[in-house]
Amino acid sequence: MNGGEPTDPAAAPSARSDPGASAGLGASDVATERRSQTARVLERVLAGGSAVTAFIPLAALVAMLVVLVVQALPAIRYNGWHFLVGSAWNPGSTYSQPVRSGGIVHLPGASYGALPLVLGTLETSAIALLIGFPVAVGAAVFIVEKLPPVLAGFVGLCLETLAGIPSVVFGLWGVLTFGPWLARHVYPALAHLPNVPVLDVFHGNTGYGEGLLTGGIVLSAMIIPLVAATTRDLLRQVPEATKEGAEALGMTSAEVFRTVQFRWVRTGVIGAAILGLGRALGETVAVALVTGSVLQSATNIYGTTTTIAATIVSQLDTAQGDPTGLYVRVLAEAALVLMAITLLVNVVARRIVHRASRGVALPVGVGF
Repeated sequence: MNGGEPTDPAAAPSARSDPGASAGLGASDVATERRSQTARVLERVLAGGSAVTAFIPLAALVAMLVVLVVQALPAIRYNGWHFLVGSAWNPGSTYSQPVRSGGIVHLPGASYGALPLVLGTLETSAIALLIGFPVAVGAAVFIVEKLPPVLAGFVGLCLETLAGIPSVVFGLWGVLTFGPWLARHVYPALAHLPNVPVLDVFHGNTGYGEGLLTGGIVLSAMIIPLVAATTRDLLRQVPEATKEGAEALGMTSAEVFRTVQFRWVRTGVIGAAILGLGRALGETVAVALVTGSVLQSATNIYGTTTTIAATIVSQLDTAQGDPTGLYVRVLAEAALVLMAITLLVNVVARRIVHRASRGVALPVGVGF
C-alpha cells in the first residue's frame, strides 16, 4: 500500500525543493559565465587599447619626421652640406626678382649656414648641464638626507612649483634682471681669473648680460627643478635597511651615498639628466630673450649668439615674407637638424643607461 510513497515524511519537502535548488544553481552558473565573458571582452579591449596607445608616440614621431623631411627637401637640395658647415645666414634681397638655381626658386644672394646655430645650441645646453646637474643632485640629496620632513616637503613643493613656471617668465627674468646683475657684479670678477687653461675662457668683453653664459645659466635654472625632483623621488625609494646595513659596517654618510644610494639610483639619475638636456636643447623663448638672438657664433663665453630653436621662433615671421617660400623651408631644415641632434642624444643616453644599469641589483656588494 505504501510502496510508491516516501517512508520519511521529511523527505517529501526536500524532494520537492530539489528542482528549485537545481534551477538556482543553473542561474548562478549563467551569471558566472556572463561575468567571465565580460571580463574576456574587457581584457581584449584593454589589450587592444594598450597596443594602440603604445604606438601613438611612435606614430607622432614618424609623422613629424615625414612632414619635416617633405617641407625641408627643397632647402636641403639648395643648401647641401653648406648648411651644416657654413656660417653666413643671408635670406637674400627681397627687392629683387626671384631666380632659379638647381631647380629651386630663391631670392638673389640667399645663403644659409647653420653652424653658429648648431654650436650655440650645443654650447648653451652643455653649460646648463654642467651647472644644473651637480646643483640638482646636491639639492636632492640634501632634501632627502638632511632636512626635517616638514621642511623637506615645503622645499619639494617649491621645486615642483619652479618646474611649472613658463619659460617666458625665465626669459624675462634673465634679460631684465638676472643678466644685467651678472654683467655688473659677477662677470667682471670672472674676467680677472688666472689666465690658465679652462679658466681662460672667462677672459674677454663681459658685455651687458645677454649672451652665451647667461643663456646657459638661465637654462640651468630651468632644468634644476626637473632633475632635482626626479632624483629626490629616486633617493626615497632606496631601502632603509640597505643604508643602515652600510652604516653598520662603518661607512660614513658620504661613503653610503657613493657606494649604496648612488649605485641604486644612478640609472634613473642619468635618465633625469637626459630629460633636462632635452629641455635645454629645445628651449625657445627664454633662450631667444637672453642670448641676444644674433645669427653668429659667440666670440667668447659672454658673447651674443643664438640656437636653432631660438632662430626658428625669431625668424619665422620674416621667413613668411619670402615670396619664394624657401626661407620657411630652411627653418624646417633647421628643425630637422635639431630633431636629429635630440634623437642622437637620446640614443647615446640609452647606451649610457644600459651600461650604468649593470650591477645595480646588489649595490652594497658591488661597492665591496
